Amino acid sequence: MNASMGLLLLVAAGGALGGMARLALSDLLARWAGTGFPWGTLAVNLSGALLAGALAGWYGMSHEAGVPGGWSLVVVGLLGGYTTVSSLSLQSLALWQGGRRRAALANVTATLIAGLALAALGWWLTRGLT
Repeated sequence: MNASMGLLLLVAAGGALGGMARLALSDLLARWAGTGFPWGTLAVNLSGALLAGALAGWYGMSHEAGVPGGWSLVVVGLLGGYTTVSSLSLQSLALWQGGRRRAALANVTATLIAGLALAALGWWLTRGLT
């Protein structure tokens, strides 16, 4: 098996695990907080941003930081399958079309601003450890 096929398999395995983790957390939060707002997707995207930022701070911003397999498995695969822009988009659209425009805008704004802030926080926290 060549190196690119190995990386592809790592991304696929990580994506499968990330998708299952996303479903589990989203379902848990829907049962706990209700379904009036997409709390599960927001929590998934924000925690994924924090983890991605922490890994970028720890290992560097790309697979060239000496952990090509690990980066492909965890960041590209696992966190790529865990976080989801498609759910964010569809849930925000549903809120908007349901007349809940403020909730739709709050969902998009919170995800983008808090996600960027948490990615930066994760990076900053781990940069101090290296």
